[in-house]
Amino acid sequence: MRFKNTALIFFFLSTLTAQNGRPVNTYSIVALDEETGELGVAVQSHWFSVGALVPWAHAGVGAVATQSFVKVEYGPDGLQLMSEGKTAEEALNALLAQDDGKAVRQVGMIDIHGNTAVHTGKNCIDFAGHFVGKNFTVQANLMEKNTVPEVMAKAFEKAQGALADRMLAALEAAQNEGGDLRGKQSAAMLIVSGKPTGISYKDVVLNLRIEDHPTPIKELKRLVRIHKAYNHANQGDHYMETGQIELALKEYNQAAEYYPENPELPFWTAVTLAGAGREEEALPIFKDVFARDPNLKILVPRLVKSKLFPDDKDILLRVINQ
Repeated sequence: MRFKNTALIFFFLSTLTAQNGRPVNTYSIVALDEETGELGVAVQSHWFSVGALVPWAHAGVGAVATQSFVKVEYGPDGLQLMSEGKTAEEALNALLAQDDGKAVRQVGMIDIHGNTAVHTGKNCIDFAGHFVGKNFTVQANLMEKNTVPEVMAKAFEKAQGALADRMLAALEAAQNEGGDLRGKQSAAMLIVSGKPTGISYKDVVLNLRIEDHPTPIKELKRLVRIHKAYNHANQGDHYMETGQIELALKEYNQAAEYYPENPELPFWTAVTLAGAGREEEALPIFKDVFARDPNLKILVPRLVKSKLFPDDKDILLRVINQ
């Protein structure tokens, strides 16, 4: 009898695989930031590289999470239908009508207008369910507790800050409630701009994937923080190019605050100060970063050729001697 049951299970799984189904049982959120227009998806699963399958988003169109026994097409096809003017609900219903395996699918969608749609198939592995709120939907299956979706929703609604921070709060709440019955493995977050340019890569605000990690949400949270740091660093570079030194310094300092363990970020603050003739402010920063990373001392003379550091031997010597 055990052999027969096992055989039936393998037959069931092989049938789903033939229909492009992969057993990515997980919890996720799709959301719209009403103020910025950003659309996002965040997800965690006990499955390798969940970010390659579940999250989909297109600026000015919508966002999709496709999970359980994943049919990836719900992502790109759902976005295509929404780009043609269908609401999230219309798009999801159209795709479900064509799917013989819908009983094991779980899909959440949101369109640019904040309309949501969600489907939890009747054969999704318990505990499975979803929760719809204003401008978001959360969905989960194979959970330790059936309370996970509601807890995620409350955490998202209560959280403050950027869309990334609020979606992280939802994932953390799910994990604290027990999360995936099997444990933790991978996570991902995708956010697209609320001001679409029509150029896909420019419209991606954030795209982070934790492929395999013992604490994927914690690692995702760390990378979101570092992502913020480099956003400020990049803005600082922009201000440097346009000669707005004070604004550049402000951005570089914010970058260093977000990512204090990386000495390279305050290094560029010091370089900017030296280039602005403010060596006395720069020297203690150089001293600190050289102590943490001696290779940055080697880098300084090389910046002269690129006109990123003053072509002044006295200033260069003072810096190198820190």
